[in-house]
Amino acid sequence: MMKPNDFRHIALGMQDAIEREHMGHPDFRANGRIFATLSADDRWGMVALSPDQQAEFMEAHPQMFVPAAGAWGRGGSTMVRLELADAEVVGAAMTLAWQRALEKRVSKATTKTRAKATTKTRSSRRTSIVKSFKKNTSKRRSR
Repeated sequence: MMKPNDFRHIALGMQDAIEREHMGHPDFRANGRIFATLSADDRWGMVALSPDQQAEFMEAHPQMFVPAAGAWGRGGSTMVRLELADAEVVGAAMTLAWQRALEKRVSKATTKTRAKATTKTRSSRRTSIVKSFKKNTSKRRSR
């Protein structure tokens, strides 16, 4: 059996993790991304896994892990039944959720950098095309 403070302790043990509040209940974030939450009634926790990770934990510990409702659950948000939770297993799931939060932040930054580079490349291509067009047009006029 796990108490809400045990869940909180595991979450805040992750590097750079902070606790905030979201929709009336505590959440745990790394680099601005939520990787775990506690329910307002302190009976459930949530870890933000990938759908594949969720399936693995649900298969190995069906009494402890269930998908969150709706699209969140299909996306990997996994509810942890605290009264049946084992700290070691929850720690493993939470570590994966925390890593995913960090990876999402890095991949988002990489995508933005690539988008800026692509925009600059397109912009410089347009500029050179316009210059080339103007140059060719002025040559034709001078003939």
